[in-house]
Amino acid sequence: MLTITLLGTAATMPLPDRALSAAFAACGGHGLLWDCGEGTQAAAHRAGVNLMRADAICLTHYHGDHIFGLPGLLQTLGAQGRTRPLALLGPEGLPDIWAAVRALTGPLPYPVKPQVLMQGHPLALDALSEGWPAGARLVPFATKHRVKSLGYRLELPRAGKFSPEQARALGVPVQQWKLLQKGQSVAVEGRTVQPAQVLGAPRKGLSVVFSGDTAPCPYYLQAAHDADLLICDATYALPEQEDQARQWGHSTFGQSASLAAQARAKRLWLTHYSPMITDPEEYAAQAQSIFPAAECGFDGKSITLQYEEAQP
Repeated sequence: MLTITLLGTAATMPLPDRALSAAFAACGGHGLLWDCGEGTQAAAHRAGVNLMRADAICLTHYHGDHIFGLPGLLQTLGAQGRTRPLALLGPEGLPDIWAAVRALTGPLPYPVKPQVLMQGHPLALDALSEGWPAGARLVPFATKHRVKSLGYRLELPRAGKFSPEQARALGVPVQQWKLLQKGQSVAVEGRTVQPAQVLGAPRKGLSVVFSGDTAPCPYYLQAAHDADLLICDATYALPEQEDQARQWGHSTFGQSASLAAQARAKRLWLTHYSPMITDPEEYAAQAQSIFPAAECGFDGKSITLQYEEAQP
């Protein structure tokens, strides 16, 4: 089970009802914060999101509307008594950004661990915390913006159905079943029992993609394939603004919808609206005519994704 909440859907400048770019992915008692624009803390409070549960803050790039909420949040986590480590993830250039942020926050009562991520090098989330499901990973992919930038695909795989009958036939004690379900082999009477011996074929997992700022690009399309939810740059509303979007490294409502359709995603949430867009719903048809499952994001919009039931 995976809960996604938008915490900031504005671009460039915050508005009374729109904080700057941020979203939170929660799984059990753990989570990831994607970007940390101005207003993230207040938006999280309104939405009932506990940012203390974040194991990592995943920055897409270092433009101010995506990172200016970071120093304040780091100080707040310390004031609330955080002691466990927090990973700070992002593309090339992170060490310089972290040096500036650290100068603003001063000493913190918990370690912050910056790590530069590269396209094609997934991060296993159990390396951040043991609370993530087995096999959960964060997959960074290159996006097309005016600076070095990444998007993120969060994947929660799902193992095949466990067979108690087969486990008993192999003599596996009940207390070791959970290890096999987590993908670990176990020793039984001098022999090794592998998870594949008691698990069926892998079932469909869950996947969510957060694009950050980007124009349409092949890496983004590949990352979006078959995703349960895409959270996409929709800075501009109208097709006649495509040239402007291209110039600044962004997408229109229609371009994001077209990408979602090509990727065969299940859902699309539009976000990162230009201040010119006062009511995104007025332009929803620009996306829905191309991809009917498109929705306009707003601060506090949330969904809980669950695994599909096994087919008979």
